[in-house]
Amino acid sequence: MIKLAGLIKYIYIHPLLWVVIGLAIMTAHFIELSLFLFIILVHELGHAGAASFFSWRIKRIALLPFGGVAEMEEHGNRPLKEEMIVILSGPLQHLWMMGAAYILFQFSLLPDVIYQHFIQFNLMVLLFNFLPIWPLDGGKLIFLWLSLYHPFPDAHRKCLLLSVGSITVFIIITLFISPFNLNIWVVVSFLLFALYHEWKQGRYVFIRFLLERYYGKNRAFRTLKPLVVKEEEMVIHVLEKFQRGYKHPIIIEKDGQEKGSLDENELLHAYFAEKIVTARIGDLLYVY
Repeated sequence: MIKLAGLIKYIYIHPLLWVVIGLAIMTAHFIELSLFLFIILVHELGHAGAASFFSWRIKRIALLPFGGVAEMEEHGNRPLKEEMIVILSGPLQHLWMMGAAYILFQFSLLPDVIYQHFIQFNLMVLLFNFLPIWPLDGGKLIFLWLSLYHPFPDAHRKCLLLSVGSITVFIIITLFISPFNLNIWVVVSFLLFALYHEWKQGRYVFIRFLLERYYGKNRAFRTLKPLVVKEEEMVIHVLEKFQRGYKHPIIIEKDGQEKGSLDENELLHAYFAEKIVTARIGDLLYVY
């Protein structure tokens, strides 16, 4: 309870949201907006509460004019099961909220109009968040699934490409079903911007993943997964084979025979501390 109360300090309200609240008051839609914002806040607190339980570094819980986001200072090196729990802890909040609303409605403690809106908004947010589009919860689950089988940069790139395909389908469906719904187009615009920004920052995201892997203080136990590479491969190309959830001993081969091995920390140290960027992986054997 103390941890949950401490999450309040992370809540951030976007300035434009106040404008939306003002418009809602003037157009007599304040109750509907309040219900929607309450649902969004509880959803994001679900993410943040689970993250706090696992001692993640929480940046802020932002309420935006069209939704919300719980921002974390974690960059892909937490256990996959742990991250899955954090992701699912947002959608799970809708289940108890709808259950509580149903009980209150049955005891006539919740007006029918409020109940109908509350259930509708919960279902809408729940289903929309499971769309396979980054940075929605569905997109993050897709990233986790891809991370089971692909190196980090490949999983990240495939996730974004799948997200582009998914949002394209969503746009086509919207054009047929509700082409003049301004709220939907605002959300679509946000998702397109988020995808573009994530794509442009792809290299930075990867380097941040490596940095935390190198400097991270809380290193969870990771299964060993040797990487067999040829001695002429570049250091950066070997690093691009690093995968979430694994620690990589580097086995270096020449002409099909093992020439030597490196620990992944030695490779990361060479890259970040000694700035060995363009060297061949085989050259590091003479250094370490």
